[in-house]
Amino acid sequence: MPTMTDEPAVVVGPPADGAGFVEWVRPHLPAMARLAGRLAVGADRDDIVQDSLARAWSKRSQYDASRGTPSAWLLAITADQARKAARRLRPAGEFDEHDRPVSRPDLDARMDVDHALTSLSARQRLAVDCYYFADLSIADTAAVMGCSEGTVKSTLSDARSRLRTLLEVSE
Repeated sequence: MPTMTDEPAVVVGPPADGAGFVEWVRPHLPAMARLAGRLAVGADRDDIVQDSLARAWSKRSQYDASRGTPSAWLLAITADQARKAARRLRPAGEFDEHDRPVSRPDLDARMDVDHALTSLSARQRLAVDCYYFADLSIADTAAVMGCSEGTVKSTLSDARSRLRTLLEVSE
């Protein structure tokens, strides 16, 4: 017969103490950094992650485990902070000649994919970034996007179709 010590501990939400909170978010930090880097190119992803952690700490009482996993909750906050950081970046028209990117043949393929990704709708980009770059499940991606799993699947399908066309990939 199992005793209380044999049962796995179930964390309902983020711990209220600082050390517990750090341990609670630690496994999610790499995904948060990847998503921040994908959504706010040119911004400091570490700053975005720090802003996200501060926001999560201040909103920890609002976490609802029935609405998604800790990862999905933290990544939704990260996505929001990354969008804010991207809006703060200066417009492309304000670059001077020293800021212009240097063309490198070894980066052409990556630049093609990055360019194709920028042509997706914001919703499609978020779905692709969460699912493919942050390695979230369909369920967690749905929680981050605030929609159903079916909508995520449809959005990813539409995004793949658009990317296939843009990159001229044949199956």
